[in-house]
Amino acid sequence: MIAGLVLAAGAGTRFADGESKLLAELDGRPVLAWSLAAPCSVAALERVVVVLGARADEILARVPLGRAEPVVCAEWADGQSASLRCGLAAVEGASRVIVTLGDQPRLTAAVVERFVAEPPGTRALFDGRPGHPVVLGPDEIQAMGSVGGDEGARGLLSRARTIEVGHLCSGRDVDTPEDLEALRYEARTVI
Repeated sequence: MIAGLVLAAGAGTRFADGESKLLAELDGRPVLAWSLAAPCSVAALERVVVVLGARADEILARVPLGRAEPVVCAEWADGQSASLRCGLAAVEGASRVIVTLGDQPRLTAAVVERFVAEPPGTRALFDGRPGHPVVLGPDEIQAMGSVGGDEGARGLLSRARTIEVGHLCSGRDVDTPEDLEALRYEARTVI
């Protein structure tokens, strides 16, 4: 089984006070809805799981998940590593897991699909900057048991095979209101 895993559990503390970046509106839809659209559109992903944590109830009530299966990580406040482990447990038995982020709304299905056939230990580059998707296999999944904090699989992928995809879509994630406005501006300049 090849699975898609969308990490969307963090509190997004660098975003505006009291607001969730995942619920922020981008072109009429919540940021997370855009971020789920790409992996949910890839037929080769037999399952798509989205890991929620902070504000999970509010997100479940307001964001259309498509075919993504929600999993709530009780330990989300421990950092991205806890969320990643939670999501990996939900797709136990997968031969490969394509990991994306819930705050990366301009990622396209074509880019996600590009990684489906790639070997574990492969990650995206956006104009030379490491990003998501990343491909995890049994070795990386097992190694995640010893990783902690907010680093996710970054250390495990320090020598990853990379594929430049910056020419295919924006890899910008939304951490601040300024990031969200920059994505809006990018869309206006393309149109």
